[in-house]
Amino acid sequence: MVAGLLEPAGENKMKLAPEINRFCPYCRKTTKQKVAIAKQKSRSASHPLSRGSTARLVLRGLRSGTGNHGKYSKPAVKSWKRKTKSTKRLGILYTCTECKKSKGKKYAIRASRIEIGNKVSK
Repeated sequence: MVAGLLEPAGENKMKLAPEINRFCPYCRKTTKQKVAIAKQKSRSASHPLSRGSTARLVLRGLRSGTGNHGKYSKPAVKSWKRKTKSTKRLGILYTCTECKKSKGKKYAIRASRIEIGNKVSK
């Protein structure tokens, strides 16, 4: 194994340039785009009655007691088995300097910290 290819365990950071040349789907050409971190929105605020959520199950009368409700009989796995993740996913937004429209990256990046120029997001 070549030394220097792997990062030390537990340190998961990423550096990005503040501006990047990228294809803008609105202008339909390559333009300079500003890089920013998307604001984190809580899932419960935007989707209070999403499929499988506790609030929805309570309204349907499926979370009133403990036994005889299949997978809803036991407490959530998170409370008794799973470890918490040490990092969170950060979405990246690219804003075109010509048309001022923003386009997000399809997949968020899981990192402990993302540096955009001198700005640090955790």
